[in-house]
Amino acid sequence: MTIKALEGASDTELVARSATGDVDAFGKLYEKHRRRVYSLCLRMLGNPTEAEDMTQDVFMQVYRKLGSFRGEAAFTTWLHRLTVNQILMHFRKRHVRMEAPTEDEDLKELIEPGTERPQAMSVVDRVALEQAIAQLPPGYRAVFVLHDIEGYEHEEIAHLLGCSVGTSKSQLHKARMKLRKILRSEG
Repeated sequence: MTIKALEGASDTELVARSATGDVDAFGKLYEKHRRRVYSLCLRMLGNPTEAEDMTQDVFMQVYRKLGSFRGEAAFTTWLHRLTVNQILMHFRKRHVRMEAPTEDEDLKELIEPGTERPQAMSVVDRVALEQAIAQLPPGYRAVFVLHDIEGYEHEEIAHLLGCSVGTSKSQLHKARMKLRKILRSEG
């Protein structure tokens, strides 16, 4: 298949061809999904350089593990899970210090008044929130992104990060408090 013919190929076709060693198909898969992976890496790591490096690491893992993709879920779901796992392994390797448990609290103050959905926040507020998230310590940021952005439950986060549910709740609470402080000082 020529590079031109790969333009309309589905993820499933690109994965199958990549798994057989088709470099052009893997390149197309990379081009199609690199922004999504980079964006997730940047949100969780908070550092553009680390996010770029992690994006490359993720796609190296994708290339190695393409044979394990069974197609039971969408490729994007599999890629998302692989990306999150790579980032969590990165945190573990760096020995991110987890804080002691405290109480959990809501994020309602960060959402524009009268707005039920963060997507409906003004662009300026969303940019400010993204910048504030990037300022969080890695442990706080990881739990915040996994829970409040990616939608994981505390039990799942505890399993992924190798900590207790109480620690996950504590990290989330502290992340939210720190975000409030950051946003109030910038506002």
